[in-house]
Amino acid sequence: MRRRRQQGRPLDGWLIVDKPAGITSTDVVNRVRRWFDAQKAGHGGTLDPLATGLLPVAFGSATKTVPYVMDGTKLYRFTLRMGEARDTDDADGAVTATSDHRPDNATLSAALAAFTGDIMQVPPVYSAIKVAGERAYDLSRAGNPPVLPPRPARVDRFELIERIDADTAIFEVQSGKGVYMRSLARDLAIACGTFGHIAALRRLRVGPFTEAQAIPLDKLQRGDDTPPTSSDFLLEVATALADIPALALTEAEAFGLSNGQAINLVSLMGRIPRTADPAGGLARAMAGSRVLGLCRLEDGWLKPERLL
Repeated sequence: MRRRRQQGRPLDGWLIVDKPAGITSTDVVNRVRRWFDAQKAGHGGTLDPLATGLLPVAFGSATKTVPYVMDGTKLYRFTLRMGEARDTDDADGAVTATSDHRPDNATLSAALAAFTGDIMQVPPVYSAIKVAGERAYDLSRAGNPPVLPPRPARVDRFELIERIDADTAIFEVQSGKGVYMRSLARDLAIACGTFGHIAALRRLRVGPFTEAQAIPLDKLQRGDDTPPTSSDFLLEVATALADIPALALTEAEAFGLSNGQAINLVSLMGRIPRTADPAGGLARAMAGSRVLGLCRLEDGWLKPERLL
């Protein structure tokens, strides 16, 4: 049986898009894949249609590193609008409850501690979580919003940045994987005796990627049929692993690792980065300036996990 030939160019690398409001993350991936005429593409972390900011798009072999980008630290800035609950927990939804109470800054700041650290969080009913095989947002749109159980989440920093007026405040959040900003906004307002939802949301960082690397979506579209020059925009595949501790290997060790062999950690003593967790942590295996891939420190061995 003949294998179907993939369409498009075999591009490898990361494109950091500054996503505009009003479109989905999948829309962005489909557009840039078409504009670059790329064979394979995916993204490193969904943004809601209302949200703007960093959307890392992986081409080709960079898709292998997507899980590690999604596991990285994220930085968000959101605007909380107080006084109204919305069914989507953001400004795109319908009003479900109102309150005349407006907490002061001291009350808002005091409440933040309860939402910092390891917390339990109930996701929005308009989310992609599956319930009995169906997406929660599909059930909600059909008029049957599911009851979602709380899930563990990690919030490293949650700060009040600015109070615009009685109804509006801006917050900054640094968090781990799978934290819903809409839930934070909703639950913070409730904890302060009112209702609230997100009026604006921007992602400022994803793992090693920052705002300085982001390219507005409209800058990528060309007026003719010629694909953009990838070297003008794409970052190397290994850029996604830049915030994972680096471990220098000899050529012999690199050769063995590339062939699936584990390396005894005793032979690596003095080279193992202090920030690498010896009990199951990740390290970025380096042969000189070349990134071999990711390895896990486990049971006294350095084991290859994802080679590039």
